[in-house]
Amino acid sequence: MTVIGGRLGQIILYEPAYYAVHPLEIIEIWNGGMAFHGGLIGVLLAIWYFAYRFTIPFLTVADLCGATCPIPIFLVRIGNFINQEHWGRPTDVPWAVVFPDVDAMPRHPSQLYEATLEGVVLFIVLAIAMRLGALKRPGLVIGIFAVGYAIARTTCEFFREPDVQLGFLWQGTTMGMLLSIPLFLAGVAFIVYAMKQSPLRSA
Repeated sequence: MTVIGGRLGQIILYEPAYYAVHPLEIIEIWNGGMAFHGGLIGVLLAIWYFAYRFTIPFLTVADLCGATCPIPIFLVRIGNFINQEHWGRPTDVPWAVVFPDVDAMPRHPSQLYEATLEGVVLFIVLAIAMRLGALKRPGLVIGIFAVGYAIARTTCEFFREPDVQLGFLWQGTTMGMLLSIPLFLAGVAFIVYAMKQSPLRSA
């Protein structure tokens, strides 16, 4: 479901015009990539089915999955860096990187920024939250993950080159920024809901 959701997200959100003309390339997941926000929807659907199938509370499963999500996100961003994908904007900072397959301009290694914020930092935040008893409030961990990822992704978008086929959107925003808004709001809603419930006796 992650792959299907991620692929559909890429097609619908980022390149609908292209795939309308080249529909056979939709199944070529190695060509064109996937979108995180679409993949997240796929994961949530898989979580819902798993919870329904085994009669486990949805938020309990979502919290456990959310707690581990920063790990694959970190690995994907390292892969993006190695494959020279989603490169950063031109810069003259000392740690700038030249991506030979892109051009000869020094650029922000935005993939490493994302690996750090969306992966390492968010993992630490979630670990601390769970140590403080976040799992005793179903929905809190997934809420923190959603809010944390939205903030991290939006921050990194300021250093990441916008998608070529889209460029900058409203008021200089990027698609990644705009898609992070509903994710942030959903995360806040989960947190508010979780904090209004009585904590479980054990988790």
